[in-house]
Amino acid sequence: MDYHWRNASTMPVLCYPTSMTTNFGIWKGENPLDYTIPLFILQLLIIVMTSRVVAILLHPFGQPRYVSEILGGFVLGPTVLGRIPGFLRTLFPYRSLPILEVIAHIGIIYFVFIIGLEIDPSSLQRTGKYAIFAAACVMFPFAVGAISGKLVHTYLAIETNKSSFLTFLGVTLSITSFSVLARTLTEHKLINTNLGLTTLSTAMFIDSWAWILLSMAFSLSSGNLPAIMWTMASGMVFILWSVKVVKPAVLWVSRRKQKGEVVGELSASVILVGVMVWALLADAIGINAVSGAFVYGLMIPYGPLGVALIERVDDFVEGLLLPLFFAICGLRSNLYSVSNVWAAVALAMVALLSAAAKVAACMSVGYLYDMPLNDRFAMGLLMSTKGVIEMVILKIGRDMEVLSEQAYSILVVMSVVVTIAVGPLLKLATTSNRGQASYQRRTIMWPDPNSELRMLVCVHNTRNIPSMLGLLEACCPTKRSPVFVFALHLVELTGRASAMLVVHDTTGSASSSDPQQLHKVPLGRSRHMIQALESYAQRAAGVTIQPLTAVSSYSTMHVDVCGVAEDNCVSLIVLPFHKQPTVDGDMQVINPAIHSLNQSVLANAPCSVAILVDHGLSGPHAVHHVAVLFFGGPDDREALALASRMAEHPAVSLTVFRFIPGDDSATLPSMRRYGSNYSDEVLTLEEDEENEEQLDEAYITEFRLKHVSDETVVYTEKVSNNAEETVAVIRSMEGIHDLYVVGKGGGSSSPLTEGLTEWCECPELGPIGDMLASNDFNANASVLVVQQGMQEHEMAAGMVEESPRKPR
Repeated sequence: MDYHWRNASTMPVLCYPTSMTTNFGIWKGENPLDYTIPLFILQLLIIVMTSRVVAILLHPFGQPRYVSEILGGFVLGPTVLGRIPGFLRTLFPYRSLPILEVIAHIGIIYFVFIIGLEIDPSSLQRTGKYAIFAAACVMFPFAVGAISGKLVHTYLAIETNKSSFLTFLGVTLSITSFSVLARTLTEHKLINTNLGLTTLSTAMFIDSWAWILLSMAFSLSSGNLPAIMWTMASGMVFILWSVKVVKPAVLWVSRRKQKGEVVGELSASVILVGVMVWALLADAIGINAVSGAFVYGLMIPYGPLGVALIERVDDFVEGLLLPLFFAICGLRSNLYSVSNVWAAVALAMVALLSAAAKVAACMSVGYLYDMPLNDRFAMGLLMSTKGVIEMVILKIGRDMEVLSEQAYSILVVMSVVVTIAVGPLLKLATTSNRGQASYQRRTIMWPDPNSELRMLVCVHNTRNIPSMLGLLEACCPTKRSPVFVFALHLVELTGRASAMLVVHDTTGSASSSDPQQLHKVPLGRSRHMIQALESYAQRAAGVTIQPLTAVSSYSTMHVDVCGVAEDNCVSLIVLPFHKQPTVDGDMQVINPAIHSLNQSVLANAPCSVAILVDHGLSGPHAVHHVAVLFFGGPDDREALALASRMAEHPAVSLTVFRFIPGDDSATLPSMRRYGSNYSDEVLTLEEDEENEEQLDEAYITEFRLKHVSDETVVYTEKVSNNAEETVAVIRSMEGIHDLYVVGKGGGSSSPLTEGLTEWCECPELGPIGDMLASNDFNANASVLVVQQGMQEHEMAAGMVEESPRKPR
């Protein structure tokens, strides 16, 4: 840049080449970096690539994308690479920064518009609990920031008035990033829990209040009282006009979309151009352009129209324009500008105290609403999550010189530090909370038979639907003994979608706590599943179905399954087998990842689990003859409890085969395993076996007394001396039954099945279930393998000394 002065009293004149936008190529001896467009393209490539590299490096640590993009900006700024001589002067010269800032600001305007689209204004009116949480989470840190800020204001060499500095500082420290928070909840599998819903609703209130506080701070920075009053008054008129005039027009467009019409190019263009109009009006009246974009986003109804608009601008804004903004933040941040170490430490302590104040606020308000201690602490951590909005506020404060360079740099660093700390602390809090969850009497055995049975039925594709409906019908749902089914469609995470849990309503529409990513989820198959389930629920009495869709990678999908089961007090999880029958009768593997998923659910489930091996269990009224193979143990007792419920169905006949060791198999397993060298370990094993035998005997007695007058229930005992005789007895049943119900652990430690475990192809089915599901067992009968919840197993072991239970 060359400045030519006419005289000492005149303004400088900036001279620039007439062809500064584009060049004629390197072959004419020109340097492309001397021209705007080539330089901007190179800057964009460097910024996007740097942010992606940092994101890849931080991915194993589970940090949100916001952290990687901020750190990417720091890497490009004067703190890291900017220390290299000539780096900033060559790649980020001063003449290019205004263009970067303008384009980055356009990206922020549309990003804030998207945040407004994500917020459902009607949800802000449903309950006052979230408003109280939000008020506490704003007031506590705002007060801490304002009061503590007085102590550091004089040490930071800030020339602006103290009230403006304290207002900007308080707003910065009190807000919560709604978008970053939603993604954090999704990654930690908390998006559909009570904790997640409460936190997100509270964040909606805070985001709405943050723009009001930002407008106040923006107005106070002028220091002109009449201008402040006019700015606030015109801001109120601007909001009222948006609500009364603009929103009805947008609702008309939205109704066309809801009727099935696609939003046309003209309608979408008018709405997207309106973002810039509202930003311009807001900036003109003095409340900042980003506030206008946020208000405009709130005017768009939460639903199909909002999703359609997000689909048009989301990838471009977040993929290209947003990294520019973070790069600008990094280029403006310079930790080497911190000249007063004590003032920097004091300001950092203020930021930490404000985060602690949010935790204290959530702990206090949560106590009033009887929230668990860990949930209150986790909510306080989540409300401390920072994001783009805080960077916007800090940038506005820096541009208006309310914040000095060192204050701005310190607050940006503390924003990153606090957000990084949220993830590990949240994981500790939620893991501890999950570990304390009580599942007492939440299996099939224990509840009153007339109480509601809560089942979680998982499906991968539409082929699983008929067999699951057949099993559901066999469980005999009635108005007196209802069944509540959570139908969970498991979808593998692919493409650009984020992991999430989608809740479907009876109309087939979907909702998620992360609506920005909802349009990327393939929900077509889920809708077919919902239609089939709803059709069955309308015909059947006593059945309530809640459709859900879990979008996740197979490596973490078991967390979604177990989380839904735990949060909804489910007694039984039903999983489809990873193999399906072919036309010639063989079993073909659908997806090996499903095999690993089933094993992970069995290992981590908080309740009982059943794996359904489908051999033509097609639809309702398909099950007529059910057989239970009872060898003993908690899994077999749970299988018998489920079959006992099936026996209540008028079209189902039940046969219980109890296998008893013969005289030739009287040697104790402990004797064979340890020989004659008894030890405390052997004695303990024998005591456990005696306890299990007492529990088996008590439950068999109870079952027989319950069905003593039922002609459709047959109880028979089969004597066997070894595994060969056991297999022969089971093979004699081929072609008689439609469904076999067995326990996973049944017979695993019995001399009647000794040696079968070594030949198991699928250990998750147990020795008996694996044999029934194999191709060698020539029967077109389905198999249901049941594993009792481990906590119930431990509880049952402590009840052996009690007297046998009375018949139900």
